[in-house]
Amino acid sequence: MKEFLHKTYKFSNSWTGTIIIVLFVIFFVAQAFKIPSGSMKDSLLIGDHLFAKKFAYGIPMPHIPFLEVSIMPWSDKLRLMDGDTPKRGDIVIFRPPHNPKQHFVKRCVALPGDELFVSDKNLYLHHKEGDKWIEENFKGYEIVVFAGKLWVKNPYMKEHAGIHHDDKIVENGQYPLPIFHFAPIRVDENHYFMMGDNRDHSNDSRFWGAVPYDNIEGTPWFVYFSIDEKWEIRWDRIGKTPTDLEDDIYLQKAVAERKKQDKDDYGIY
Repeated sequence: MKEFLHKTYKFSNSWTGTIIIVLFVIFFVAQAFKIPSGSMKDSLLIGDHLFAKKFAYGIPMPHIPFLEVSIMPWSDKLRLMDGDTPKRGDIVIFRPPHNPKQHFVKRCVALPGDELFVSDKNLYLHHKEGDKWIEENFKGYEIVVFAGKLWVKNPYMKEHAGIHHDDKIVENGQYPLPIFHFAPIRVDENHYFMMGDNRDHSNDSRFWGAVPYDNIEGTPWFVYFSIDEKWEIRWDRIGKTPTDLEDDIYLQKAVAERKKQDKDDYGIY
């Protein structure tokens, strides 16, 4: 046993061993990604560098970093092994169906069999579990009746503080119609409907459709580095998971609300 461990140690210290270990980690455990756009603001910000948990939803087909070449170039498969599937509300890293060489980060808002539509920017979701299940699980949410079914209005905004709309984006013909209105659809089997938390500034499933399970790569794990547009390091984000960052948003909102209340009640500025 000692001899085996010694040989393993020596191999891991060699150039070949180091490369194999690094590629194994990138292919199957964690891969570094950078948030390039504001579509997930305020949950994830431009300049956030994060590690993705590659094994969260099974094992995607490994691709050589930067080149985006599959280790099995003779196959067009994007998944090596099936595993868990995304849940409603999960932040998911995936390859969009219209450009599988890119990686997008969005929130899963609907599962296979769910129905949804958008009206006046608001998301309405009819869960596949049915009306009775919706009544039991969404007490305190606004529920509307449409086409003989119950639909939950904006089902994720209470749970995820980063989801928001931009009041400056109004329906005046200058912006894409799916931001404001999206006709009712049922999500196909093995597909997942994705939307950005920055709802009015997100290129997502409203424009190019639901994401096949095979295209799903993983989920954000934690931020290992973050820098803003002024090239200043955001130390307060480093080492935090998406849940930690969401808690920070709730705290910031609570502090802002308290300050506003103090200003209104006591004239404190």
